[in-house]
Amino acid sequence: MAEISEQTKTPDKLELFVQALEQGTLNEVRRQLGELHPAEIAHILESIPAEARETVWELLPAEPTGEILLHLNEELRARLMERMAPEDLVAATEGLDTDDLADILPAMPEQVVQEVMLALEEQERQRLESVLSYPEDTAGGLMDLDTLVVRGDISLDVVLRYLRWRREIPETTDTLFVVNRDGKYMGLLTLRDLLTNDPTLTVAELMQRDVEGIPADMPDWEVAQLFQHRDLVTAPVVDSDGKLLGRITIDDVVDVIRDDADHSLMSMAGLTEEEDMFSPVLKSARRRTLWLGVNLLTAFLASWVIAQFDATIEKLVALAILMPIVASMGGIAGSQTLTLVVRGLALGQISKSNARQLLRKELLVGVLNGLIWAVVIAGVASLWFDNTPLGVVIAAAIVVNLFVAALAGALVPLMLRRFGADPALAGSVVLTTVTDVVGFLAFLGLATLFLL
Repeated sequence: MAEISEQTKTPDKLELFVQALEQGTLNEVRRQLGELHPAEIAHILESIPAEARETVWELLPAEPTGEILLHLNEELRARLMERMAPEDLVAATEGLDTDDLADILPAMPEQVVQEVMLALEEQERQRLESVLSYPEDTAGGLMDLDTLVVRGDISLDVVLRYLRWRREIPETTDTLFVVNRDGKYMGLLTLRDLLTNDPTLTVAELMQRDVEGIPADMPDWEVAQLFQHRDLVTAPVVDSDGKLLGRITIDDVVDVIRDDADHSLMSMAGLTEEEDMFSPVLKSARRRTLWLGVNLLTAFLASWVIAQFDATIEKLVALAILMPIVASMGGIAGSQTLTLVVRGLALGQISKSNARQLLRKELLVGVLNGLIWAVVIAGVASLWFDNTPLGVVIAAAIVVNLFVAALAGALVPLMLRRFGADPALAGSVVLTTVTDVVGFLAFLGLATLFLL
């Protein structure tokens, strides 16, 4: 709840900060920066133009620079790191946890990486190399190496004395992981069980053995599903031999879920989730040009279909007026199905076992909506142009296009996923092409057959 309340306050803080920045009161800007959390400073940096970022960056205290870089999108983080001197980059890594270092080091110059690695103690260096050996989008890439590990043959009293000796525990800790002499994961002991049971009992008597370790090579989206389905706060990560490597915490999983949501949303527009809102004009234009070009090709295809019926349109101008309605209705209906299926794929809710039933359901929805709106549109078109046959033709075209839209909206993402393509990225373009071409073809083709 605390994190949510902080986020709701962020827009107000942003407004006050921008006002101070515009008024040139740098002391006030510096004061506000000192009161903000690194994540809030990162949010502000992402929300102001490039010119203002330089001023703000120069006013930042040196201590939280590394934390701020961690919370920035990759594009802005890389741009700021390019401007930093090597010694400043090395200083920015001081005090960061091992898993945070693993997130930020790959984007740093090789010289800086070597200096940071040499500055670490041997044990910390080995732990960092262990995390870096796994891809970023796997459980191994997500894991935190800061874990509390105990043996099963010791008493709870010994564990309690050990914790008091440590004086602190890692953040978001709700369990201790139990390992054998070889470091293999055996189970976990919750803090609740530790604090509420007889201290003379052993860890083995109370530990939970049914919580399996997460393989280090498991994709991050599968990890997110495990946390969602099992209501986990932390979970152990193990290697292929079952040895405990680290843990994944709920805050890491929230980042995965947010990144996946950003990816799906931005991909539908041909953008990346790391797109900087205030990136340079030429860079933004270059990224978007390719996507616009793809859409232009699909638009030419739809125009070519229309051109095949130019004689029909010349004889009945009303067709040109009503054509956008057919294409638009199909596009919206298809987008609804496409969004539902892409979401289902992202959440792992769609498989071979239920894909056929989902397709059947969406086709029935498409036909039902097609019939409902076909009646409405037919009535409007008939009254508007005083032409009942025209109303019947557009009604038939609406039914056909909404049926095909539902079919394409369901099948396109499934086929793209099967061929290894991103359904969120390519699905909308394919769907728009299908609904436009089929809509125009059905409407103008039926008009040619029955109105002329």
